[in-house]
Amino acid sequence: MLNILLIVDAQVGFINDFTHHIPQRLVRLIQTQHFDAVIFTRFINDAEGPYSRLLQWHGCDHEPDIQLVSELQPFAQPDLVFSKIGICGLPDELINYLRQRSITQISVAGIDTDMCVLKIAMDLFDLGIEPIILTDCCASTAGLQAHLAGLAVLSRNIGAQRLKEAGVGDGTLAAP
Repeated sequence: MLNILLIVDAQVGFINDFTHHIPQRLVRLIQTQHFDAVIFTRFINDAEGPYSRLLQWHGCDHEPDIQLVSELQPFAQPDLVFSKIGICGLPDELINYLRQRSITQISVAGIDTDMCVLKIAMDLFDLGIEPIILTDCCASTAGLQAHLAGLAVLSRNIGAQRLKEAGVGDGTLAAP
């Protein structure tokens, strides 16, 4: 069985006071070399999509906001970076990648716990792939309460036993 790490939306446009600690934690996690492959998603806000049309939010619609953070770029293989338009969850190309390799479990980390991480984890669960949420390697741009809300919803919907610490958070849950 392949040991896969899926890093959700660790991109320039999602780094703020509540998420700035995540890139270094992800680097430490990758450097443990416990993973056979590291996969990335990146959120792209389409001008015709619901965020622009319904919420009038136009962030993450162009470079550099859609680029992976610089700390993670050395670890990103171009064929393992999957773009997703909006909060769509798993892009079809990523689903195909996972199915072709018969992936049954995947570690998930990234930004936003209460939105994209949650959606991707629930999509994986619905596909019969067990998501393991690395709680100390996730955060929300909306702050600690949003992060905790995301973890609470995930605990209820995919099972509390699937929320684990990776051990790279220096004992803190939120941004230092």
